[in-house]
Amino acid sequence: MAGGNMDIDVDHYGVLGLPSGEEGAQLSEKEISKGYRAKALELHPDKRPDDPDAHANFQKLKSSYEILKDEKARKLFDDLLRIKREQVLRRSQQDSKRRKMVSDLEERERAAFAPDPASKAKHEEERILRKLREEIERIRAMHTNKGTPPASSKEQAASEGKDRKSGGGVGLDKEKVLKVSWEIGGPDYTVERLKELFSVFGEVEDVVTRKKRSALIVMASKDAAVAATRTVCGDLSNPLLVVPLQPVVAPDFPSVNKPVEKDLRNDLVGAGYQDFEDSVMKKLQKAAARQKS
Repeated sequence: MAGGNMDIDVDHYGVLGLPSGEEGAQLSEKEISKGYRAKALELHPDKRPDDPDAHANFQKLKSSYEILKDEKARKLFDDLLRIKREQVLRRSQQDSKRRKMVSDLEERERAAFAPDPASKAKHEEERILRKLREEIERIRAMHTNKGTPPASSKEQAASEGKDRKSGGGVGLDKEKVLKVSWEIGGPDYTVERLKELFSVFGEVEDVVTRKKRSALIVMASKDAAVAATRTVCGDLSNPLLVVPLQPVVAPDFPSVNKPVEKDLRNDLVGAGYQDFEDSVMKKLQKAAARQKS
């Protein structure tokens, strides 16, 4: 075989100017010979007197032709080309898979750091539910502390008075309640005016007035009620008479309180106070009964 040692990496089909690969493997011997003759006319040293590589190139052409016209050598060369094509295809597929793996990894990393819409929506739902529970608890606590709004201050005092009278435990403490009256014919007293007058002795929790020019003053503490007891205050033209709803016997002035209390009560009866007390107590009982029903 001419040409000596040949480079096995040479594409012999390409040297002859023929298509390579699967298409070259389908060429007939006649087509290979035709390709060789056409290429030999082109590369013959006589046609390239000025080309120093003309002789070497022509020898390569002859070597490639001798391989391709030999049945066994051509078969081995075709197998070699097939394996190389498969390797190229495999590398291409591997590169494609590798690129896809890298792309998937990058996507997963982005997804790991990016907020998940479903998780975000779940967290938002939990946050709103938590806030809603807090608002519900706040409203319940507000209503519990505030209690059911009474129909009037008079009914509230009535309910508390009845609880204390019946020994029901928590209720209005009679020792903090004062009874006041003033004469018919003089200036009248409003709730605001009475609160203003008795706030001098301490905090006033409530005032319940009557048409018969009398009222109940609910003080915040027993000390305030004691301080205001047995006083005459208000306008000089129509002063207020003040006695406790339930007298408190203080250590400072023992039994001498009782006769004074008795005298004041007798004076107030003349002003129609006993009728007022009876009427108020009846209304307290009725208001308490309505609230319980």
